[in-house]
Amino acid sequence: MSQEAILQARDLKRFYQVRRGAFQPKAVLKALNGASFDLVNGKTLAVVGESGCGKSTLARLVTMIEPPTSGSLRICGVDIVGSSRATRRGLKSKVQIVFQDPYGSLNPRQKIGHALEEPLLVNTTLSKPERRRAAKEMMDFVGLRPEQYDRYPHMFSGGQRQRIAIARALMLRPEILVLDEPVSALDVSIQAQILNLLADLQEQLNLAYLFISHDLSVVKHIADQVMVMYLGVPIEMGRRDEIFAHPRHPYTQALLSATPVADPFREKKRIVLTGELPSPIDPPPGCSFNPRCPRATDECRQRFPEMRDVEGSRVACYHPFV
Repeated sequence: MSQEAILQARDLKRFYQVRRGAFQPKAVLKALNGASFDLVNGKTLAVVGESGCGKSTLARLVTMIEPPTSGSLRICGVDIVGSSRATRRGLKSKVQIVFQDPYGSLNPRQKIGHALEEPLLVNTTLSKPERRRAAKEMMDFVGLRPEQYDRYPHMFSGGQRQRIAIARALMLRPEILVLDEPVSALDVSIQAQILNLLADLQEQLNLAYLFISHDLSVVKHIADQVMVMYLGVPIEMGRRDEIFAHPRHPYTQALLSATPVADPFREKKRIVLTGELPSPIDPPPGCSFNPRCPRATDECRQRFPEMRDVEGSRVACYHPFV
């Protein structure tokens, strides 16, 4: 029996009005143009793609930092599109985010103990001793020592600062964590520690992760499901093992071919894409990948392909690899 999704997105879109200069009409930038997916407790959905593909826009919508332009986004059964401010405020404790830069996300003049207490101060009626005790318990939970409570962010290493950021995100006991490039600013050895911590936390707290990354070697380690995006649109979705073993979309194949392999005897062919990523203000007609795709035909240039099942994955492509 399949587990019910705690988050459901259907045809989620986010457009922006962009100024192009004096006496010219505003352009429409389609940062996210129709994302549909489910997120389940205890599982990780990884969102991958080049810079500008809409990953961070999706993170802002899921965390309710920005409203969708259209579509449906249900969190814990409640559609936040068109909901009241009070309803969205009540749901914000269910969804928290961990940012890419652990130092930039912390106030350098605020002791980390106070930073951990702040969500409880704003959102609960706990007393000061109760907040202090909860903060120290959370520090211990993520591998920090309680005696570090009164230290400032600059007194910690990068890995320790990311542990602080994770602890702060967990203070309100959320059910969904959005992880926006959470290890890309860390050394490789520290990355493994943080990824193992996230895996342990997910197992203990049954958390649902939306993991945003451009590093496919990290995604292969942590993800259950993978969603590949290109120019604001999901183009391939499926189980991690299926995506990595049998990528169906030409763009997914190109992404995977650029991932380093720690095997000196394994021959690997790099797929080099020609051309630049098109502008989301003026995308090409048809499939947005067609100007760079070696398999493109006239059909690809006329209309965007619908998502369809192709041997275990869902692919938006007229000519997938099978």
